[in-house]
Amino acid sequence: MASKISTVIFKIFLFSLQLHPTKSQTWIRIAYHEPARKVFPISEINSSLFTHLIYCCADLISPSYTLSLSESDEKYYSTFTETVKQKNPSVTTLLSLGGGYTTDSVFSSMLNNSFYRKSFIDSSITTARRYGFEGLDLYWSDAKTASDMSGLSILFEEWRAAITLEARNSSKSELIMTAVVGYSPNAYELTYPIDSMQRYLNWIIVNPTEYSTPEISGKFTSAPFALYDPTNIVNIDSGIRGWIEAGLSANKLVLSLIYYGYAWKLVNSADNGIGAPANGPAISNNGLMEYNEIKNYIERFKAHVIYNSTYVVNYCSVETAWIAFDDVEAIRAKVSYAKEKGLLGYNVWPVSNDADWVLSRAAG
Repeated sequence: MASKISTVIFKIFLFSLQLHPTKSQTWIRIAYHEPARKVFPISEINSSLFTHLIYCCADLISPSYTLSLSESDEKYYSTFTETVKQKNPSVTTLLSLGGGYTTDSVFSSMLNNSFYRKSFIDSSITTARRYGFEGLDLYWSDAKTASDMSGLSILFEEWRAAITLEARNSSKSELIMTAVVGYSPNAYELTYPIDSMQRYLNWIIVNPTEYSTPEISGKFTSAPFALYDPTNIVNIDSGIRGWIEAGLSANKLVLSLIYYGYAWKLVNSADNGIGAPANGPAISNNGLMEYNEIKNYIERFKAHVIYNSTYVVNYCSVETAWIAFDDVEAIRAKVSYAKEKGLLGYNVWPVSNDADWVLSRAAG
């Protein structure tokens, strides 16, 4: 009897360590891969640079409220784990759910119905095991009602209980359970279920709001993913501090590093700093440019890149085209910030946008 009690206590201790990491826990380096939106061979991912790789994304469909993965993409997700482990056998893989593929109304319906939640939970665990994923990531940061937030709290509790039971019955390691959240814990004047997230999730990825883009604020150039912003309270630092002040442990939080930038069209090419007058997007329809595209553009036009430590952003201009993005300096500064704040690690989005792994190596 004493032996059984000791075993139970030991398992609870291990579970506690898993969900509430200590300061000595390994720094995690996460990357998302989304093959449906860009052809980038999984075999070309340098998985040695990461501790975790997340496949994005499975869809949640109604009326069954089960997961759906495109049959045309089966060659990607069915071999994802096996392929990335060839270069790094210790890398851990997760399957992300949602990520813009599922409508808000479907997610909301699932959260607010116990039968639908069970269908979702059972399907997610079965799908992860079928394709060799070692964790599940809820990529939905658009809860807009109090009932959605309440449903999230219940979902996390029920999901964790199901994951724990499945691992016990299958004698396999528990699946990791994570979520992507909005920039602030007080989204749409609502509050995320902090206690439930702290208790049941392994970590939370803070998805930075695109604070300003050529379509949102096209009259002036800006830093779309500013770590700090002396002119705006909405920035990465204020969001991270908000989560911690709301009660979430710093070592539950993962900082996002964005591998793309935006281009504005300057009104006057001679006035080309942050906040310069602009006239909407440049280069592409919405101004968005992948990091590798930006690097090619810089090389082609021999553009001079400037690093601004006030905002923690890089930018350059070619005639009237002005581009803001995170280059090596900004990435290193953000990673240093995450470590100084005691965060769990960082996440890159998307991994396929890197250029010869320059940013991922700089992140360290």
